[in-house]
Amino acid sequence: MRKIALNIWMLCFLTLVWVLLWGTLTVANVVGGLVVALVVTLLLPLPPVPVEGRLRPLAFLRLVLYVAAQLVVSSVQVAWLAIRPGPPPATAVLRAHLAVKSDLVLALAVGVITLIPGSVVLEIDQKRRLIYVHVLDVGSEKNIESFYRQVRTVQRLMVAAFEREADWRPSAEKEDA
Repeated sequence: MRKIALNIWMLCFLTLVWVLLWGTLTVANVVGGLVVALVVTLLLPLPPVPVEGRLRPLAFLRLVLYVAAQLVVSSVQVAWLAIRPGPPPATAVLRAHLAVKSDLVLALAVGVITLIPGSVVLEIDQKRRLIYVHVLDVGSEKNIESFYRQVRTVQRLMVAAFEREADWRPSAEKEDA
Protein backbone atom coordinates (compact mmCIF):
# COMPACT_ATOMS: atom_id res chain seq x y z
CA MET A 1 0.00 0.00 0.00
CA ARG A 2 2.84 2.41 0.87
CA LYS A 3 4.54 1.78 -2.48
CA ILE A 4 1.33 2.58 -4.35
CA ALA A 5 0.88 5.78 -2.34
CA LEU A 6 4.48 6.81 -3.11
CA ASN A 7 3.96 6.15 -6.82
CA ILE A 8 0.77 8.21 -6.87
CA TRP A 9 2.56 11.00 -4.99
CA MET A 10 5.42 10.91 -7.51
CA LEU A 11 3.01 11.10 -10.46
CA CYS A 12 1.17 14.04 -8.90
CA PHE A 13 4.42 15.84 -8.07
CA LEU A 14 5.86 15.39 -11.57
CA THR A 15 2.56 16.50 -13.11
CA LEU A 16 2.60 19.60 -10.90
CA VAL A 17 6.17 20.40 -11.97
CA TRP A 18 5.12 20.05 -15.61
CA VAL A 19 2.19 22.42 -15.17
CA LEU A 20 4.38 24.92 -13.30
CA LEU A 21 6.96 24.80 -16.08
CA TRP A 22 4.28 25.62 -18.66
CA GLY A 23 2.91 28.38 -16.43
CA THR A 24 -0.79 27.83 -17.10
CA LEU A 25 -3.29 25.40 -15.65
CA THR A 26 -5.09 23.81 -18.57
CA VAL A 27 -6.50 20.36 -19.15
CA ALA A 28 -3.92 19.80 -21.90
CA ASN A 29 -1.04 20.71 -19.57
CA VAL A 30 -2.32 18.44 -16.80
CA VAL A 31 -2.85 15.51 -19.21
CA GLY A 32 0.53 16.17 -20.86
CA GLY A 33 2.20 16.32 -17.45
CA LEU A 34 0.57 13.07 -16.42
CA VAL A 35 1.77 11.37 -19.61
CA VAL A 36 5.31 12.67 -19.12
CA ALA A 37 5.23 11.59 -15.44
CA LEU A 38 4.11 8.09 -16.42
CA VAL A 39 6.82 7.80 -19.07
CA VAL A 40 9.50 9.03 -16.68
CA THR A 41 8.47 6.76 -13.80
CA LEU A 42 8.00 3.67 -15.97
CA LEU A 43 11.03 4.02 -18.27
CA LEU A 44 13.44 5.64 -15.81
CA PRO A 45 12.67 4.20 -12.38
CA LEU A 46 14.79 5.33 -9.46
CA PRO A 47 16.62 2.63 -7.51
CA PRO A 48 15.28 2.00 -4.03
CA VAL A 49 17.08 3.94 -1.32
CA PRO A 50 17.48 2.00 1.93
CA VAL A 51 16.38 4.07 4.89
CA GLU A 52 17.87 3.05 8.22
CA GLY A 53 17.27 4.67 11.58
CA ARG A 54 14.47 7.06 12.49
CA LEU A 55 13.90 10.77 12.19
CA ARG A 56 14.21 12.63 15.50
CA PRO A 57 12.03 15.76 15.12
CA LEU A 58 13.77 17.97 17.72
CA ALA A 59 17.24 17.07 16.47
CA PHE A 60 16.03 17.66 12.90
CA LEU A 61 14.72 21.08 13.93
CA ARG A 62 18.15 21.92 15.41
CA LEU A 63 19.73 20.87 12.10
CA VAL A 64 17.34 23.07 10.10
CA LEU A 65 17.96 26.06 12.38
CA TYR A 66 21.74 25.58 12.19
CA VAL A 67 21.65 25.38 8.39
CA ALA A 68 19.40 28.46 8.18
CA ALA A 69 21.79 30.43 10.39
CA GLN A 70 24.80 29.25 8.37
CA LEU A 71 23.08 30.27 5.14
CA VAL A 72 22.71 33.82 6.42
CA VAL A 73 26.19 34.10 7.96
CA SER A 74 27.97 32.46 5.03
CA SER A 75 26.05 34.50 2.47
CA VAL A 76 27.17 37.72 4.17
CA GLN A 77 30.78 36.46 4.32
CA VAL A 78 30.80 35.46 0.64
CA ALA A 79 29.18 38.77 -0.35
CA TRP A 80 31.87 40.66 1.56
CA LEU A 81 34.59 38.61 -0.14
CA ALA A 82 33.07 39.56 -3.49
CA ILE A 83 32.94 43.32 -2.91
CA ARG A 84 35.88 43.99 -0.60
CA PRO A 85 38.90 45.74 -2.02
CA GLY A 86 42.06 43.75 -2.48
CA PRO A 87 43.08 40.47 -4.05
CA PRO A 88 40.67 37.54 -4.31
CA PRO A 89 40.62 35.21 -1.29
CA ALA A 90 42.76 32.10 -1.17
CA THR A 91 40.86 28.91 -1.99
CA ALA A 92 41.70 25.26 -1.48
CA VAL A 93 40.32 21.76 -1.75
CA LEU A 94 40.08 20.30 1.74
CA ARG A 95 39.41 16.70 2.74
CA ALA A 96 37.00 15.89 5.55
CA HIS A 97 35.75 12.65 7.06
CA LEU A 98 32.04 12.13 7.74
CA ALA A 99 31.41 9.38 10.28
CA VAL A 100 27.88 8.57 9.16
CA LYS A 101 26.58 5.05 8.58
CA SER A 102 23.86 5.52 5.98
CA ASP A 103 24.46 6.43 2.36
CA LEU A 104 21.28 8.50 2.50
CA VAL A 105 22.57 10.52 5.46
CA LEU A 106 25.92 10.92 3.69
CA ALA A 107 24.11 12.34 0.67
CA LEU A 108 22.06 14.67 2.89
CA ALA A 109 25.18 15.88 4.69
CA VAL A 110 26.95 16.53 1.39
CA GLY A 111 23.89 18.46 0.20
CA VAL A 112 23.90 20.61 3.34
CA ILE A 113 27.64 21.31 3.09
CA THR A 114 27.30 22.28 -0.57
CA LEU A 115 24.22 24.39 0.13
CA ILE A 116 26.10 26.59 2.59
CA PRO A 117 27.79 29.38 0.58
CA GLY A 118 31.55 29.25 0.32
CA SER A 119 31.94 25.49 -0.07
CA VAL A 120 31.22 22.99 -2.82
CA VAL A 121 31.69 19.24 -2.45
CA LEU A 122 33.74 18.07 -5.43
CA GLU A 123 34.12 14.37 -4.71
CA ILE A 124 32.78 11.75 -2.33
CA ASP A 125 34.68 8.61 -1.36
CA GLN A 126 31.67 6.55 -0.34
CA LYS A 127 33.57 3.59 1.12
CA ARG A 128 35.91 5.63 3.33
CA ARG A 129 33.31 8.39 3.96
CA LEU A 130 35.68 11.11 2.79
CA ILE A 131 34.57 14.25 1.02
CA TYR A 132 36.73 16.67 -0.93
CA VAL A 133 35.41 20.22 -0.68
CA HIS A 134 36.41 23.39 -2.51
CA VAL A 135 36.43 26.11 0.16
CA LEU A 136 36.63 29.89 -0.21
CA ASP A 137 38.81 32.04 2.02
CA VAL A 138 41.32 29.61 3.50
CA GLY A 139 43.96 32.26 3.99
CA SER A 140 44.31 31.60 7.73
CA GLU A 141 44.34 28.66 10.11
CA LYS A 142 41.29 30.18 11.79
CA ASN A 143 39.27 29.97 8.56
CA ILE A 144 40.40 26.40 7.88
CA GLU A 145 39.47 25.36 11.43
CA SER A 146 36.12 27.11 10.98
CA PHE A 147 35.41 24.93 7.93
CA TYR A 148 36.28 21.72 9.80
CA ARG A 149 34.18 22.84 12.78
CA GLN A 150 31.27 23.41 10.39
CA VAL A 151 31.66 19.89 8.94
CA ARG A 152 31.81 18.37 12.45
CA THR A 153 28.69 20.28 13.47
CA VAL A 154 26.76 19.17 10.37
CA GLN A 155 27.88 15.58 11.03
CA ARG A 156 26.87 15.72 14.70
CA LEU A 157 23.45 17.19 13.87
CA MET A 158 22.86 14.65 11.08
CA VAL A 159 23.71 11.74 13.37
CA ALA A 160 21.47 13.16 16.10
CA ALA A 161 18.59 13.64 13.66
CA PHE A 162 18.85 10.38 11.70
CA GLU A 163 21.32 7.83 13.09
CA ARG A 164 21.08 7.43 16.85
CA GLU A 165 22.60 4.13 17.87
CA ALA A 166 19.45 2.97 19.70
CA ASP A 167 17.35 3.35 16.52
CA TRP A 168 19.88 2.04 14.03
CA ARG A 169 18.73 -0.96 12.00
CA PRO A 170 20.90 -1.63 8.93
CA SER A 171 18.93 -2.58 5.86
CA ALA A 172 18.98 -6.15 4.55
CA GLU A 173 20.95 -4.97 1.50
CA LYS A 174 23.94 -3.96 3.60
CA GLU A 175 23.89 -7.13 5.65
CA ASP A 176 24.02 -9.22 2.45
CA ALA A 177 26.84 -7.17 0.92
